[in-house]
Amino acid sequence: MGTFKDFLNKKLESESFKKAYEEENILADIAIKIAISRKELHYTQEALSIKAGVTQQQVSKVEGGENCQASTLIKVCRALDLKLEAVAN
Repeated sequence: MGTFKDFLNKKLESESFKKAYEEENILADIAIKIAISRKELHYTQEALSIKAGVTQQQVSKVEGGENCQASTLIKVCRALDLKLEAVAN
């Protein structure tokens, strides 16, 4: 039996899998940066939601790396003074 890395490398040979994998990595990176920034500012999800003008559930989804509306992501990033840059490939 091979390692997980072997398995992943084999799966990444598929262009559709590779694209989906890369998109999930981008969402995960954004989610982590938002969660870290919120915690550094000593905000609860509820406090951030109020500042951003979104629900606490939306903040939770953003931090969980779930797909969300771009407008929600922009509001959360602005509330944290984070710059959201376009990702192009």
